[in-house]
Order: sequence, then C-alpha cells, then structure tokens
Amino acid sequence: MKLILRLLLNAIAVVILSYILPGVGVDSMMTAIIVAVVLSVLNFLVKPILVILTLPITILTLGLFLLVINAIIILIAANLIGGFQVVSFWWAVIFSLLLSILQAILHSVLKEDQ
Repeated sequence: MKLILRLLLNAIAVVILSYILPGVGVDSMMTAIIVAVVLSVLNFLVKPILVILTLPITILTLGLFLLVINAIIILIAANLIGGFQVVSFWWAVIFSLLLSILQAILHSVLKEDQ
C-alpha cells in the first residue's frame, strides 16, 4: 500500500511540474502514473550502472555529474513513454532537480501523517 501511495505522489509531482515548466508535458494523469513507474524502474536498474560507469567523472566534478545522469534517465523515460515530452536536455535537468525537491516535500508530508 505504501508503494502505491508513493507512486501516486510521484505522479502528482510529475503533473505539477508539467504545469509549471513549459519544456515538459504530460498528456493525462494515467500517463503521469506510467512516468512515475518507469522512472522508478529506470532509477532502480539503469542508474546504478550509469553511476558506476561514470564514477571517475562524478568524483572529478564532486558529484555534479549525477545531475547529468538524472537528466539522461528522464530523457530515456520521455523516449519510452508516448504522452510524456521533454523538449531538451536542460529542461530534463531542471525537471529532475525540481522533481527531487517536490518528491522530498511530498514524502515528508506523508511521513508526518503516519
């Protein structure tokens, strides 16, 4: 039950950011739920591989290259999902930053309720 609630909160965050950011678009709430699921799967499977492969440059940039990895994950999700559009790499970077912040806020509210 907690997993479903977290996915719904992530989907709500995706919808909110698609209204705020002009470079990001989501067609419907169902598409946002699919985006949340696909981003979770990509973060679970692909992100660790990318982090290991780019470890030297991540260390060299003091971890800032992780923003690039997050943007790549979002661009992969945009290519996989039909109703989810990200205009450019920089919109993906901004989207990933704001998504992380918004998810942290929403999940902290969820933890306070319990």
